[in-house]
Amino acid sequence: MHGAADVRFVHGMIAHHAQAILMTDMVATRAEHEQIRLLARRIDVSQKDEIRMMRRWLERRGEPVPDSTAHAQHAVAPGMLTSEQLRTLSATTGVAFDRLFLEQMIRHHEGALTMVAELFASGGGQEPELFQVASHIDADQRAEIARMRRLLESIEERGAR
Repeated sequence: MHGAADVRFVHGMIAHHAQAILMTDMVATRAEHEQIRLLARRIDVSQKDEIRMMRRWLERRGEPVPDSTAHAQHAVAPGMLTSEQLRTLSATTGVAFDRLFLEQMIRHHEGALTMVAELFASGGGQEPELFQVASHIDADQRAEIARMRRLLESIEERGAR
């Protein structure tokens, strides 16, 4: 059985993922390094898949399904970028974009980890399907954070040379 905390989590995570997709959409025309483009494509695919899963979860339970694009820029959740931060990111190119994208996406993903932790701490996320989705988000975000930190270190090392 699901509860209000579960629905809040799913609504928030849909908006959170939508903002990550908004960020990855910027990469193709702004990034310097191919590794950033590959990472962005992976994030884009995984987050779109998870949005579809979460929307289906809500639909099957008769819960309202938010428009994932409407709140991507304005939702308030841990790790979400402000409108100003999104404008700054969209105005940046090259290596400076790569660094800023990685720094902000790491922060964004850490916010998703906070959201999962808050869900479980509230007693939510116990329904098997949502537990699986939330656990997958947690593991996926942790792996991507590690990958992004390595990429950021690599970019920093190249810049120091």
